[in-house]
Amino acid sequence: MEVMPITFYIPSYLRPYTEGQSEVRVNTSARTVGEALEALWRIHSGVRDRVVTERGEVRQHVNVFVGEENIRDTGGMATGVKDGCEITIVPSVSGG
Repeated sequence: MEVMPITFYIPSYLRPYTEGQSEVRVNTSARTVGEALEALWRIHSGVRDRVVTERGEVRQHVNVFVGEENIRDTGGMATGVKDGCEITIVPSVSGG
């Protein structure tokens, strides 16, 4: 059975670390967001430190979505993923 790649949507500020790509497809059998991100980091290691802290927690100014669900509301890095899902990395927007 063929594994469907997980698609990561990369914001513009991280594209210098993904060779300019706005979408990165990763062939992985990951079952959690953390495992999927680890697979992304194996290909594009520069993204890691800009998304997570030294403790492996998503940085405060970054949001990660599986489909339309923010992982902060669904279990964090332990949020489940399925083959072929879409993960979007979004910088937080602040202002006044």
